Amino acid sequence: MLVVAVRPASAAAEDLATAIRNWTGGASVTPGRVRLDIARLVDNGNAVPLSVGVDSPMTAADHVVAVAIFNEKNPERDVARFHFGPRSGRAAASTRIRLATSQNLVAIARMSDGSHWSATVDVLVTLAACVEGDS
Repeated sequence: MLVVAVRPASAAAEDLATAIRNWTGGASVTPGRVRLDIARLVDNGNAVPLSVGVDSPMTAADHVVAVAIFNEKNPERDVARFHFGPRSGRAAASTRIRLATSQNLVAIARMSDGSHWSATVDVLVTLAACVEGDS
């Protein structure tokens, strides 16, 4: 079973490191085991497809509990959360997000043993979304 939680943007001013620390409870995060697939060069930031997957056997004893996607420059740093369980079969999800400008995206996986794993991608956006015009 996969549960997706997408939160609306707010005026939260916390930085990326703080948002990640809050989600992990201050636990250390190790690079690896997570695949964050998103184009590194995006022509239009309005609807950018991304996929995330985690290397896990997805057994009762060893599985992914949740994956959160964080971004560096959007008003809400924590843009998507995916919840998994051992009956999910595999820890993978796809969605689309808006990117206001070029920035780093970070995916953090929380495992059933309490460990946290990550992947980071730097995305260059040539036509930004979420930009107000002067009309």
